[in-house]
This record gives sequence, structure tokens and C-alpha cells, in this order.
Amino acid sequence: MEAALQDAGLLLPGAHRALAGVNLAFGAGERAAVIGPSGAGKTSLLRTLGTALRPTEGRVTLGGADPWDLSPSALRALRSRIGTVHQAPPLPPRQRLVTAVLAGRLGRWGLMKGLGSLAYPADIEGARAALARVDLAERLFDRCDRLSGGQMQRVGIARVLYQQPDLMLADEPVSALDPQLADQMVGELCRDAQARGATLVASLHAVDLALRWFPRIVGLREGGVVFDAPPVRVSEAMLRELYANENAAIPTQDNAPLVRPEPRPRAAVMKPPLCR
Repeated sequence: MEAALQDAGLLLPGAHRALAGVNLAFGAGERAAVIGPSGAGKTSLLRTLGTALRPTEGRVTLGGADPWDLSPSALRALRSRIGTVHQAPPLPPRQRLVTAVLAGRLGRWGLMKGLGSLAYPADIEGARAALARVDLAERLFDRCDRLSGGQMQRVGIARVLYQQPDLMLADEPVSALDPQLADQMVGELCRDAQARGATLVASLHAVDLALRWFPRIVGLREGGVVFDAPPVRVSEAMLRELYANENAAIPTQDNAPLVRPEPRPRAAVMKPPLCR
């Protein structure tokens, strides 16, 4: 799905400007990482693309249409094609993982099938397969309140993988994971998007992770785009300027000095995931 922001601004309650004159376009099947310091507007950008927030200035278009010009039914249909991985997934504590994953397709299922799935999961094997991709297949019938924060993030990823949306938005999806597992999960999202031709836009705290997996890097600061370039053109000087007010440190997965990762070979992006 194509997505674009045209002179988009967002003024939140309290006169806080979250976005200012943002012009970005993401082609169908494109993968882009959004980086920047805390408060840069990364979450607001993703929520605007996901139609959770309506821009107060400019416009957003998804699939060539302004979602706010659509009828309520057409807007619901559009939202069913968008999947979001949240930093803190909204998982009810008593809900079982199988139900949490299957919720990814509630927007496409009819009311009766959705209600019936709450009583008896409609696609147990599909949920198991999605959880296997994030190494949680053995927890299929566990309750969400028995998971760690990192495991909950992986369930959120599994839900979007099961949903198979045309536009995937990931807001700090691996912030609670150790570096090795974070790399594996971001890779899983990228492989899925590339295999299906879906668009993936992810905000990431770890710059090295963004440089490793994404062919396009968007630097955001104070609600505006500072740079928009492929990894090879994002210099250390550009990154230091972007994070100038964060103790002059460029954030990485293990908080060590940034070592530019080798680009992932195309074949490596396409290889099937390995599950423990």
C-alpha cells in the first residue's frame, strides 16, 4: 500500500506540536526506518499513517485516498489493511495467546466469526504458525499476564504477521528484547514485508538495527524531517546532529559506540526464519 504525508502537521492538546510540515511518501512494498531522539514525533508519525490521528494541517493519503474523506465503512475496510506493532501491545491480561494473535484478522472477519472465535479459536494452527515465527509456539494457550514485556512484544509481532496487512507500522517493536532477539524479530518483519510486497515503516531506538535492516532511513527531530536517505548516505555527523541533545550519544542496541553494520545480503533477507 502506498502511503504519503503532504505538508502534514499535528497539534496535540496543550498546544504541543508533534509534527510540522512533514512531506514523506512510501511506495508499495517499501521498507523504511524512522529514527530520532525522544519526543521527535516518531509515534505521532506512525499513528497518523495508521489513521489513529488525523493531521491538523496538510493531509495523509493511503492507497491514493485521503482516509478522512472515506465513508465509515470504507474507513473500516482500509484500517483492516493496516497492521500496527505497538511498543506496549494492548493485550488483555486474561486473554490467551491464541486469541491475541487471531485478533489480527478481526477487521476482515464478519461479526459472527469474530465472536465465535472468542469462544473457540477459529484458526488454531494459523496462530501456532505465527507464534512459531517469534519462537513462542509452545505458549499458544498461555495467558498474556504470564508473559514478560519482551514476550508480549513478540506476541504483538506475531499478531501482525498473522494479519498479513498491506501496510505494516512498527513503533519501537523490539525495545524490550536483547540485541540478538531484537535483530531476529526485526528481520522477521522485514522478510515478511518483502515476501508479500507489503509496505513497512518502523520507528527504532537502536540506530545500528535501522542501518542493518532498512534500505531507507528517515531522521526525525522536533516533528520535522531532518534527513531521508539510504544507509550508506547517513553519516555519523548526521546522526550526531540528530541526537545532539541526548548526551551526544548515538543510541545502539547494547549502548556501545556505533559500529556501522554490514548491509544484509538480499538473499539473507529472503531466507526462511529459523525457529528454536
